[in-house]
Amino acid sequence: MPVFTIRPIHHADNALLAGIIRSAIEELDLPTEGTAHSDPTTNDLFALFQTPRSCYWVAEQEGNVLGGCGIYPSNGLPDGYCELVRFFLAPAARGKGIGFALMNKSFQSAMEMGYSHCYLESFPEMKEAITMYERNGFVRLNAPLGNTGHFSCNVWMVKKFK
Repeated sequence: MPVFTIRPIHHADNALLAGIIRSAIEELDLPTEGTAHSDPTTNDLFALFQTPRSCYWVAEQEGNVLGGCGIYPSNGLPDGYCELVRFFLAPAARGKGIGFALMNKSFQSAMEMGYSHCYLESFPEMKEAITMYERNGFVRLNAPLGNTGHFSCNVWMVKKFK
C-alpha cells in the first residue's frame, strides 16, 4: 500500500467522511438511530471539531480520504476525560495500520490537550476495532459515561493515559 498521510480535517472532507461513517454502520447492520449515523453533527464534522479541546484527524492517500478519528469533550464525562469519536475507515483502508496510526495521533493530541483518560462507545459487531482498543490499553466498562446521545451503543471502554 502506498504511503498515507494524517492531517487535520478540512471543510471539503465533510461529505466524504459522513459517507464513510454511515456506510460502515450500514455494512455491519448496526442501529442507525442513537448512533453517529443519525447524529446531525456527522454531516459537518469540520464545524463540530472547531469546539475547544477537540480535534479530528483524516487519513489520506494520493488525495483520497480513507477515514478519520477524533477527540471530543463529550457532555457529562468526568473531569479529564475525552471521547474517541467518529473513528471509521473505508473498507479498502482497514487492516493496514491506518486505524492504529489515526488512533495514536488522536491519543497524542488528547494528551497534549491535558486529558487523562479516553472514553469510547462501540458495538460487539466491531470485533476488530474492539480487539485493537483492548491491545492499546482500553478496558471495558459496565455502563456508559456521560451523555453522548448515542444510546444504541452497548460497548463502553476507557483508557488511562500514562
